[in-house]
Amino acid sequence: MNILALCGSLRAASLNAALLRTAARLAPPEIRVSVFDGMAALPLFNPDLEAQAPPAVQRLRDEVAAADALLIASPEYAHGVTGVIKNALDWLVSQEAFVNKPVAVLNASPRAHHADAALRETLRTMSALIVEEASISIALLGSKMSESEMIESPAVGGALTSALAALHGTVVLRAAPAPAFPVS
Repeated sequence: MNILALCGSLRAASLNAALLRTAARLAPPEIRVSVFDGMAALPLFNPDLEAQAPPAVQRLRDEVAAADALLIASPEYAHGVTGVIKNALDWLVSQEAFVNKPVAVLNASPRAHHADAALRETLRTMSALIVEEASISIALLGSKMSESEMIESPAVGGALTSALAALHGTVVLRAAPAPAFPVS
């Protein structure tokens, strides 16, 4: 199973990026988590360019289409989602591959509830399938934990492992063939 991770922060020391990288390191062998590294290269959304998407946008679209699920982590800026994540989602809004895509939302600061709610509303509007059991808030702000410490922490590593398992379970369940019912 392939999971594409999107981070709404461009900061080098981003807790959200560290959370996504930690999830990638914790992923069991049957799950591959790839953190998308092209967020900074995405141009500002322009509907006039949708038909002939710039290369950075096409790469994002291709990676989203190839992913079985998405993992999104983004900080809160001024009680809202970051421009980085909103811009990426705007480029994906008309993409059929995004519809019903299983998505887990990670929140590195539970007090960032405004952005979390706004992100979820945007994802619902885009017809994503938000996997609640895989969407978690982890209080990392001020913890100064390294990624290795996050892995070892039951509160962080354990929660991420459970979130990945829930996301994996949703993808597997959706891929299973529908049961055959006898025709009378």
